[in-house]
Amino acid sequence: MGAAVGDALGGPVEGYTPEQIAERHGGRVRGVVGPWHGDEWRTARPIAPYHKGDGHVTDDTLMTHALIRVYTRVRDHLDAYAVADHLVPDLMSAPRWIPELEAEALPLQRVFLAEKWIVARLHYGHNDPREAGVGNIVNCGAAMYMAPVGLVNAAHPAAAYAEALDVAGAHQSSYGREAAGVFAAAVAAACLPGATETSVVDAALSLAKDGTRAAVEAVAEVAVRHTDFESALAPLRAAVAPFDTVGPDYRAPSLGARRPSRLHSIEELPIALGMLLVGAGDFRRTVLGAVNYGRDCDSIATMAGAVAGALHGEAAVPPLWSKQVAEASRLDLHAPATALAEVAREVFARDAQRRRAHESAFAQLTGAR
Repeated sequence: MGAAVGDALGGPVEGYTPEQIAERHGGRVRGVVGPWHGDEWRTARPIAPYHKGDGHVTDDTLMTHALIRVYTRVRDHLDAYAVADHLVPDLMSAPRWIPELEAEALPLQRVFLAEKWIVARLHYGHNDPREAGVGNIVNCGAAMYMAPVGLVNAAHPAAAYAEALDVAGAHQSSYGREAAGVFAAAVAAACLPGATETSVVDAALSLAKDGTRAAVEAVAEVAVRHTDFESALAPLRAAVAPFDTVGPDYRAPSLGARRPSRLHSIEELPIALGMLLVGAGDFRRTVLGAVNYGRDCDSIATMAGAVAGALHGEAAVPPLWSKQVAEASRLDLHAPATALAEVAREVFARDAQRRRAHESAFAQLTGAR
């Protein structure tokens, strides 16, 4: 629910700067707003033909729900082969209500080219699922829907990190894949009893590698100096800029954008964690900070909302927002969460059995008493 609400709030202002957002809306966005171009959303570029706004979720939520459906079929941990065997058929063969298109369509017809890559590489190209992400543009496409991996591995960040890296290997490589692992770990860490926004970021840093770790660390160092997102917007952007390959013009990425690198990071995850610190873990403050940051703010708010939701549960999500998003998007936001919770309990029980079997075998192997 937290991820979906963040996604819907960020969608209509995606791609713009904080200054442009404030000018368009007469100040900062404080809740659900309409399309950037009003009633001309069907034809106005570069948004057309998507109805972003009015509480509509975007492909971030569509992909999150698709991954949940995979978990409900497999009812165990996932790997890259689960993407090929279950996620790809779901995207290309089962029509669903697409809020931004205001019609039923195949999810494949809505998702971005980086997600269409999964179908091209796995269904048509028959590539090894574990390596299919190599060659795709490196962006937040895999990370944006990894919250379910964190919840299935609730309270076990290292396990969430490892599983997300495996799943995301079918979709992304380099720092895009790394971000998927770190985001899942952050969600899992948020489920730990007594977790705080600081402990979540610490857990992420303990697992993150290369440019992703450096970017999260740099953003976190700046974020802890702020308690209001208004003052944090420019400093957080400056902190992540050296690691972000897209460059200052979000709609015209630099030549080095989205290429593999050990020195760089996607922008969305560090900023989401930074806003979590600025907002002291409060859902409303965290998500509004992510939304008003602009740029890829639907994905930033998706991640920020997922982690804040995992920290505090459904009660943290403003009921008005969740109601508006559910009704506007024609989605039951409780059903996927309930289904995933059932799977998480089953997987935990199975993990416990597997662990006991391992302990027994190891005791026999070593002669332990």
